[in-house]
Amino acid sequence: MRLAAASDGQGTSTPARRLRIVILGLSITSAWGNGHATTYRALVAALAARGHDVLFLERDVPWYAANRDLPEPPFGQTRLYQDLAGLRQYEDQVRQADLVIVGSYVPEGVAAGDWVARTAQGVRAFYDIDTPVTMAKLRAGDYEYLEPRQIANYDLYLSFAGGPILEQIEREYGAPAARPLYCSVDPALYYPEERPLAWDLGYMGTYSPDRQPGLERLLIEPARQEPALRFVVAGPSYPDDLQWPQNVERLDHLPPDRHRAFYNSQRFTLNLTRAAMVEAGFSPSVRLFEAAACATPIISDYWPGLESLFALGSELLVARSARDVLVYLQDLPEQERLAIGRRAYEVVMSRHTADHRAAQLESYVADILSPIFSPHRLSAHLPLPGE
Repeated sequence: MRLAAASDGQGTSTPARRLRIVILGLSITSAWGNGHATTYRALVAALAARGHDVLFLERDVPWYAANRDLPEPPFGQTRLYQDLAGLRQYEDQVRQADLVIVGSYVPEGVAAGDWVARTAQGVRAFYDIDTPVTMAKLRAGDYEYLEPRQIANYDLYLSFAGGPILEQIEREYGAPAARPLYCSVDPALYYPEERPLAWDLGYMGTYSPDRQPGLERLLIEPARQEPALRFVVAGPSYPDDLQWPQNVERLDHLPPDRHRAFYNSQRFTLNLTRAAMVEAGFSPSVRLFEAAACATPIISDYWPGLESLFALGSELLVARSARDVLVYLQDLPEQERLAIGRRAYEVVMSRHTADHRAAQLESYVADILSPIFSPHRLSAHLPLPGE
């Protein structure tokens, strides 16, 4: 079972053979309150477009069942299962697959991972869409969806975070191959379009206590200081007792089909990063790439590795205070504002589309299947896209 890749002459590649892939993921049918769905949708669509047979298995849980914005994804196959016994009806597909991926936060993920380890005969991978959070949970003895003993049994540990954490996963937990597989963007869904500018600065993200201080510092405080500017915060689960300035518009959950319009209606968009991701570094969010794909200039908090993705100051703006934000909003010439957005767009289109991620995944699988593969033949700290 060998996989080779042939160049298409456009910076990506086309696979030499079709893979049968099974993914056990948190959710692909509902993007309500989680970023996993948009990541899986983009990746599965790209894999299917590249000719692979993809089966996505999702646990049918009440929260997502009540909030499904894509109940029947038009790419690959999606099947819902009720419990672990229901999952076992797909035993033949898992056994025969060339690649089986178990994702982070899968319900009863430890048991599901053990079942995959016993059943799958192809490459077995763990896709950690929450790597810094996962590492913190393991250190605390919280084995909600992964136990330390399981990591060495996965041929691939695919990580949303790059940088030094990859070496840690190999060194401390015995992963044969820890590799970055960042989030990505689907250019068919996210692109620049002419729309009236409704806001000077916007932010989209589910409420998180560790992101809230950044939101207060980089959006709420600038709004208080400059009531003539227009701001927007979109996302669910914000406490009812939060006090919002009058010039901050609040939108509840925005389904993915409204994200492009949201980004294209802002002069700037704000990117905020959870504390665990800041500490680990090299942890871009999907919102970062989606906004850049719309050529919307990004103002971001800083974390180690950010400069490996975008050139700070020319492709992305970093803010540490309300004053920094207001300087960008009020003093940056319009021509430079637009140029920053265009440069970020070019970066994402050249390195961070879903097709790029699918090609990366194919290359990782090819390395595992290579007869000369050794877990340490490649550097554990692979160059990040953009380095």
